[in-house]
Amino acid sequence: MLSAALGVAAAELLAAATRPAAGPLVAVGGAVIDATPTPVKEFAVRTLGTHDKPVLLGSIVLVLLLFTAVVGILAARRRWVAVAGAAIFGVAGAAAALSRPAAIAYDAVPSLLGAAIAGTVLLIWAPAAPAPPGRRRFLRTALLVAGGTVVAGAAAETVKRIKGGAVAQSREAITLPAAADPAKPLPSGIAPGFYSDKLYRVDTALTVPRIDAGGWRLKIHGMVRDEVSLSLADLLERPLIERDITLNCVSNEVGGPYIGTARWLGVPLAPLLAEVGVDAAADQIVARSAEGMTIGTPLATALDGRDTMLCVGMNGEPLQLEHGFPVRMLTPGLYGYAGACKWVTELELTTFADFDAYWVRRGWAANGPVRTASRIDRPQPFARPAAGKVTVAGVAWAQGRGIRTVEVRVDDRPWRKAELLPVPSSDTWVQWRHEWDATPGPHTLSVRATDGTGDVQTEQRATPYPSGATGWHSVTVTVE
Repeated sequence: MLSAALGVAAAELLAAATRPAAGPLVAVGGAVIDATPTPVKEFAVRTLGTHDKPVLLGSIVLVLLLFTAVVGILAARRRWVAVAGAAIFGVAGAAAALSRPAAIAYDAVPSLLGAAIAGTVLLIWAPAAPAPPGRRRFLRTALLVAGGTVVAGAAAETVKRIKGGAVAQSREAITLPAAADPAKPLPSGIAPGFYSDKLYRVDTALTVPRIDAGGWRLKIHGMVRDEVSLSLADLLERPLIERDITLNCVSNEVGGPYIGTARWLGVPLAPLLAEVGVDAAADQIVARSAEGMTIGTPLATALDGRDTMLCVGMNGEPLQLEHGFPVRMLTPGLYGYAGACKWVTELELTTFADFDAYWVRRGWAANGPVRTASRIDRPQPFARPAAGKVTVAGVAWAQGRGIRTVEVRVDDRPWRKAELLPVPSSDTWVQWRHEWDATPGPHTLSVRATDGTGDVQTEQRATPYPSGATGWHSVTVTVE
């Protein structure tokens, strides 16, 4: 186990210094995510939330420790098992690294180096004869290997911090220009919480990509007349727009937390596409991120007048690293998996017939329009409010269509219209509230919304897969 730990630490150190995505833990974790069936992924997101990635990495480490323990026991009498175990360890890591979408041949090197180190140490450590090594020799060697592991691991973390610091400095050095087309001032009457204090994060990146702003480039190619490569400085020199937009994840369950609103600053995509000359036969924009994720967006959503953009700022600052720094794509009215590629480095114009993006290959719907939905935020489930006037409040959303009405029902009584608070546009959620004359006893509160086209939110429950959850949100409370 200590030999394997040293091999992993050495591999992670080499990867941190050269290609962070080639680290064996991240590479194997990414391969596991790709191979995991969609229902299991949905369960992980629903159950673990943002803790799914640490749990996955911890599970990989546990499996590795159990595997190496077995190898060590067998190698005590059969030295060839040490070589075989190390080979399996190295080949698995190298194969996982090479399977990543943005992989290059070099990505196999860290895992193979780590395996070579682990196998060599285990061969030296294992006795040539069946007799076990002496206690003192074992302890000396164990301490030496453990010390090397700590040094290599600490060095890897130091390299990561140094590189992360350089990226953070490149972010801090950015001065965002004023928008040529600024967002409208928020109308009076909006309640606190309209902007999300902390925007949700759901993605497959086990480690947040750290991209130096100065070296970042965006390539636009495929079915276009003129391919272009743009730097961040190129984008910042263009006229920018500023918009309040609500973004939500298709994995959001009814009443779930994976939705939020922010003020975004970015370059409108439509003029860029007009400049490169998109082929009339193209109908899909495939956005690729730095870690290889592909997001397929209907071309029409960039050209139909909505504010599809390449975002460079969020809430008055450059994008946060976990939300796509230095540039991400954002498409109002689409779930994130279909229109909001983070850490974007490439836009390819193609067709849906010719290419299936990451989530579409896993059975999710190709277009990803946001469904009409609503949520009760107050009172909380199982709350015990006092009898009398109780404020029931929450949010509703149907980006692009807007919300016409929100209705609240207590138990099986008639639906009552809630008060809608002002909104800056149809691209954001709508805050609502309703005054309820609460009577003592248990009660179930339900909510439904009607969008701007007149369609009423469906009562029928459906899971997020494959095109977004549906159903009315309800909470149970006991009035005292």
